[in-house]
Amino acid sequence: MKHFDLIIIGTGSGNSLITPELDDWNVAIVEKGVFGGTCLNRGCIPSKMFVYAADVALQTKQGPNLGVHTSFEGVDWTSIRDRVFDRIDPIAAGGDHYRANECSNVTVYRGHGRFVGPKQLQVGADTISAEQVVIAAGARPFIPPLPGLDTVAYHTSDSIMRVDELPRRLAILGGGYIASELGHVMDAFGVDVTLINRSGMLLRNEDDAISERFTDLMRARMTVVAGTGNVAVTNGPDGSIIVTADQGRAAMTVEADALLVATGRTPNGDQLDLDATGLMLNDAGYIDVDEHGRTAVDGIWALGDVSNPMQLKHVANAEARVVAHNIAHPDDLHAVDLSHTPHAVFGNPQVASVGLTEREAIQQHVPHEAVQHEYAGAAYGWAMEDTTSFCKLLADPASRKLIGAHIIGPQASTMLQQLVQAMRFGQTVHDLARGQIWIHPALPEVVEQTLLKFSDA
Repeated sequence: MKHFDLIIIGTGSGNSLITPELDDWNVAIVEKGVFGGTCLNRGCIPSKMFVYAADVALQTKQGPNLGVHTSFEGVDWTSIRDRVFDRIDPIAAGGDHYRANECSNVTVYRGHGRFVGPKQLQVGADTISAEQVVIAAGARPFIPPLPGLDTVAYHTSDSIMRVDELPRRLAILGGGYIASELGHVMDAFGVDVTLINRSGMLLRNEDDAISERFTDLMRARMTVVAGTGNVAVTNGPDGSIIVTADQGRAAMTVEADALLVATGRTPNGDQLDLDATGLMLNDAGYIDVDEHGRTAVDGIWALGDVSNPMQLKHVANAEARVVAHNIAHPDDLHAVDLSHTPHAVFGNPQVASVGLTEREAIQQHVPHEAVQHEYAGAAYGWAMEDTTSFCKLLADPASRKLIGAHIIGPQASTMLQQLVQAMRFGQTVHDLARGQIWIHPALPEVVEQTLLKFSDA
């Protein structure tokens, strides 16, 4: 059995743990799939490259509203797909080659790692151990136990972006960020999309005003079947896929040429035989860690989707920075601060959020003042002929600091960042609105005008 100073399980954010401070450490890194993890290969990055192309396609359909003679004449799917993966695949291969061949202190193990003892891991025919172990094993698509699903050929986010041709009709199970983003992509490229969602609204974890507006806008573009139960899947006689479900008291049937299962993601901790090293998963299936990234077993750390229900790449990166420091400096432990963590959904329209929703504020009995302002109230909103986007903010009535920010519309993910900064550094709504000069007539004026709706801004 070969012994190391450090074993890292997973090459997503885990790969960034190998800092120059560990140049004299003997490190093993274990990867069962493609080097670079989900974000690089089948998640954040490729999906946003597809989203950008989809946004351009959608803009061509909207040109006549501005007096511009544009029209949508279809897409070259293979060119779009190859533009994405001809960029990404060499990066993944290059990262693998670099770690395996150019880092003298790193040994790469390719295979499924499982614990077989205290800080001991079996990878294929090899058994390895280490003083320190970091579990950064990520998550995988959640496949619900629906009747008939195991009898049909379906896609997940792992496979749908690499298909050889677009289906004519696509059914999507789910109504969260993956379903919304890939639904936008496929609809913009000319696919007949049907979203089938258990909840009555898409993006149900967003602020209610955002979720309602987003659902209405998606209904205007594609078929949205919401509030479903008793979903089942079968093969049609002509090679199609048939999805049946109850919707209220009515039964509905969707026939499609392809099926995308986008019902969430589940952490990979259950695939590691953690009990052999003394760890237990919590009731939600995650590995519990403290603010320093430590698990309940001394010398074992965890980060990213395997331990954090947020399942956000920027969260995993933040955790990796802290864990990397703490491994190298055990007498100077840093803590992860996730108190103002934003997220975004890159559909069309975009959605971005940080802090409490109004529903959460009410449920938690948090005093708050809420204001909302439409893009249409700002000059750049006029330029875009935007009649559907808005910014919604929540502030504490006593401190006058923001406790929640929610935007739906063009560049929402960019617009939100200034509000994340304001919350992180404790600016009041008055300071944020009046303490700087806002560019006119730029889109951030939407945020300024929203802030000015607070009673003392």
